[in-house]
Amino acid sequence: MKAISILGWILRFIVLVVLFNVFFIGGSQAVSGLIPNINSEPGLVSAVTGILVIGIFNTLLVMGLVLSSRWRGWKLALGLSFAYYGAVTFIMQIETWYFLTNITVGAQLLPRLFIMGIPTAFLFVPLGVWVLGKSRGKDDDIASNPALIMPVKQWALKLVFIAMAYLALYWSAGYFIAWQNPELRSFYGSPGEILPFWTHTINTLQIDPWLFPFQILRALVWTLCALPVIRGSKINAWWTAILVGLLFSIPQNIGHIMENPLIPIASIRMSHMIETFSSTFIFGLIVVWMLHREHKSVSDLLGIDH
Repeated sequence: MKAISILGWILRFIVLVVLFNVFFIGGSQAVSGLIPNINSEPGLVSAVTGILVIGIFNTLLVMGLVLSSRWRGWKLALGLSFAYYGAVTFIMQIETWYFLTNITVGAQLLPRLFIMGIPTAFLFVPLGVWVLGKSRGKDDDIASNPALIMPVKQWALKLVFIAMAYLALYWSAGYFIAWQNPELRSFYGSPGEILPFWTHTINTLQIDPWLFPFQILRALVWTLCALPVIRGSKINAWWTAILVGLLFSIPQNIGHIMENPLIPIASIRMSHMIETFSSTFIFGLIVVWMLHREHKSVSDLLGIDH
């Protein structure tokens, strides 16, 4: 019986990888003919291998999200679909709008990038719920679920902390990882020697005053995407935090292993992959740490209450 059960899970996994790739490639047709004709340096892997790798990692992630939830049926399917679309497509493409519209992304292409992620989020994820046997029945019975339940004042304070934490992670990782690459600096219009951290920060505030408010907005959208995962989770806070961290970091970055005309230089893709994987994974841990339950004091938040 155990061997049959293992075989059944392997078959489900294979079916889901195939379905993901079908919807991923189908969604990519939304941008067909609109990608700029720019020679891109080769990626770490070929396009065929890259699509397979993307399918495997995203499938494993969705399986983890579905199987770790106490929710079932449409509640689970819709909650995870919106969380997945927000974290994987919306967050990434508003940053594409902010940074690449004057470089490689045209006015026709931009809205199609938002459309491209719809099939995987709103068709694949619900099908994943069905294939994994969670499309019917009542929610798993958990007597007490403290996730997200806390006073309004604590919500407000924690959201401020979350926004500031993301801003610190985003800016420090951006400078100390990505901005150290001279090809990346040149690509974004800042060729030459790197400026000291605080000089660079002050210059950015003067030249681009909307960047930090924009990133605070992104932090709050990230948090919104995490709420269905946190609230529905039936596993402990640490494993929930790891899942949210992976949701924030893997789907948006795994594509950097392939060539990409929108970011045609391989070293820039690699710098961005290291920068954003590390910062968004840590940010996911922080979001769950802050929101998985009410905290009675700062020492309780830090886990040092006696």
